[in-house]
Amino acid sequence: MQYTGARILIEALIEQGVDTVFGYPGGAVLFIYDELYLHKDRIRHILVSHEQHAAHAADGYARASGRTGVCIATSGPGATNLVTGIATAYMDSSPIVAITGNVARGLLGRDSFQEVDIAGITMPIVKHNWIVQDVNELAEIVREAFLVAKSGRPGPVLIDIPKDITAQMGEWTPLCHVHEKTVISQRASRLDERSRRKTFSDHDIDEAAALIRSAKRPAVYAGGGVIIADAAEELKRFAETLKAPVVVSLMGTGCFSREHELYTGLIGMHGTVASNKAVQTADLVIAVGARFSDRVTSDTDTFAAHAHILHLDIDPAEINKNVPSTRCVIGNIKETLVRILEKIEKYPLPQNGWGDDIRIWKTHLPQSHQIERSRQHALHPRFIIEETAKKLGNETIAVTDVGQHQMWTAQFFPCNTPRTFITSGGLGTMGFGLGAAAGVKTAKTGSPVALFTGDGSFRMNCAEMATLTAYHIPLLIVIFNNRTLGMVRQWQYLFYEKRYSETTLDRPPDFIKLADAYKIPAYRVENEASFFEALEQAAADIANGQAALIEAVIDSDEKVLPMVPGGKPIHEQILHVI
Repeated sequence: MQYTGARILIEALIEQGVDTVFGYPGGAVLFIYDELYLHKDRIRHILVSHEQHAAHAADGYARASGRTGVCIATSGPGATNLVTGIATAYMDSSPIVAITGNVARGLLGRDSFQEVDIAGITMPIVKHNWIVQDVNELAEIVREAFLVAKSGRPGPVLIDIPKDITAQMGEWTPLCHVHEKTVISQRASRLDERSRRKTFSDHDIDEAAALIRSAKRPAVYAGGGVIIADAAEELKRFAETLKAPVVVSLMGTGCFSREHELYTGLIGMHGTVASNKAVQTADLVIAVGARFSDRVTSDTDTFAAHAHILHLDIDPAEINKNVPSTRCVIGNIKETLVRILEKIEKYPLPQNGWGDDIRIWKTHLPQSHQIERSRQHALHPRFIIEETAKKLGNETIAVTDVGQHQMWTAQFFPCNTPRTFITSGGLGTMGFGLGAAAGVKTAKTGSPVALFTGDGSFRMNCAEMATLTAYHIPLLIVIFNNRTLGMVRQWQYLFYEKRYSETTLDRPPDFIKLADAYKIPAYRVENEASFFEALEQAAADIANGQAALIEAVIDSDEKVLPMVPGGKPIHEQILHVI
């Protein structure tokens, strides 16, 4: 069948199971948008207010659903506006396909109007990218792109399509033969640098099992790779077999139930006392789908200094990158855990040497976890988060921006299952939240979605309230308004002698009036009683198909604790401040 390049693109996306794309039109993608209009009964397009949030929405869609998210932007500034969202997805291994238009092939490289080399710009932050030079190659490129995005360690890819390609006629042939699928899969594998890995051997499994059998105080450090591999059940069985405490990275939140007796919480800069002490006193740390980020390890010379390291990961580039490992197993996390369990369950493990240490360390709570009962029950972050979770229910998905509210949500929101905590971990992107939350709710229409954000972050994405209203996306926005860039202010308080340089946000907008302009019901609350009233009303708004916003006014000097000062060992934590 002869179709235009734009029609071939739409058919190829539908063939990949795409039901929703997020984007913003422009001159270089007009033919694509014309086809989207003609086929709007087959594929849904959600118009965002800024291209960055199209990428964040596609990212949120992917993280919540486990499928590949898709975003579209025009050439030049439209394409460059995607870059922050693409980098965010890359750092957190989230599979998205970004599609950009470009000027016609004859104008490439001539500094034409709205022309940039988006392939060159994004090369360090994608698994692979393509510039389409032949309309008859477009369908195969789309198929390869989806395979690369999801294979191995997932991540973003980009397809750049010159405008004349979208107008040209080409041959569309649906993919139906097993041989064709195999050829495309092999080609995609060759293109995917992150998937060029060895598969673990029996010897690797034997060595890992031997190391585990020799340990008396093993600790499991679980990361986002557990969620990506759908390996939460295997991780639970693994930890229970070892009777080992389970510490999690920020991206690993939800991979292990926090109600389980072996769960100790976050590790690292804002990790719990139990998690940080467990790793520092273990004789074996088993990293499962985690990458030893600097926010986890702090001073690498003192991190788990008395422990062997067993690193289980799908990406060979992560092995020995930040922390040297004693042994490693490279491969799919789910398969790796199953194979190791088969080995260690055959023989009795040594007597666990943790004793009562973990239980005692769990009782060491920082000052910031205590809800102050003053100023007529002034609002405390823990109270806000826990009561929101209770009201919205166990199926709620928590989304955050970046800052103090992000850490509070990780500490206090009851995320007991995978894909219920969505945040920007690696890049730490302020402004991620609202676009991502829209993508999450689009993917998971049956689950309540709550965005926890700060007044600083929300200023960066508030225009996406227009998207919520236009598409009837009913989610709850909770703004922690402390009238400051809270996390930066916390550092200034502790390490810069309270010189609050450019972190005070005592200025417009009025978030209630702003929400009203977007036809979103909004409520400002300053104490517990008013919060309960607002939460009740917001829940009713959501039930009626509307988004709702609660602005919670909190103390400017509320801290996120524990905290490890930069460069210190992770067991040297600040638990109390004056």
